[in-house]
Amino acid sequence: MGKPVVLDLETKRSFREVPNADHRLLGVSVVGTYSYETDRFRAYREEEFDELFQLLERSSLIIGFNSREFDLPVLQPYYVGRVDTFPQLDLLEEIKNSLGKRIALNEFATETLGVKKSGHGLMAITYFNEGRWDELINYCLDDVRITRDLYEYGKKNGVLYYKGPFGRREVRVNWNGREQNGTHLNLTLPM
Repeated sequence: MGKPVVLDLETKRSFREVPNADHRLLGVSVVGTYSYETDRFRAYREEEFDELFQLLERSSLIIGFNSREFDLPVLQPYYVGRVDTFPQLDLLEEIKNSLGKRIALNEFATETLGVKKSGHGLMAITYFNEGRWDELINYCLDDVRITRDLYEYGKKNGVLYYKGPFGRREVRVNWNGREQNGTHLNLTLPM
């Protein structure tokens, strides 16, 4: 089994454009990853998803921000198995369980890392519709980088910071020991 992979994706459509806010109908324009095994960032377009799924099947952990409720359900129609069975760590889910509320990625990036996101998800849809692939890929990989850096910071320090109504606040996190051990592939096909 490989090492962790950080994942983020961008969609072709917004929830306003699909019936019943159905994740499966959003479409994926690009998936960005960071592989701990190769120490590389990479973007995958739809015609490269076979390579992406091979990477995910080998990973010991898929790390994302809102990945369990958004990224993986949006990616599901492209995969023959079940993406929800991959070992995963959703940073937002962990934070929500601790705080009782959701806080945006940019809030943590600003207060914890001193950086800001390079845009917002609706910009990514515009980039896709206008064929601005370089900007789309850069935006997606920026989010992957921020997610990876937050994961590393939280793993090392046991805390992340966000801006609350009365100033800078912290949330305790414990992400050590989340990777699976073993040498098998994550097989997700029903038997």
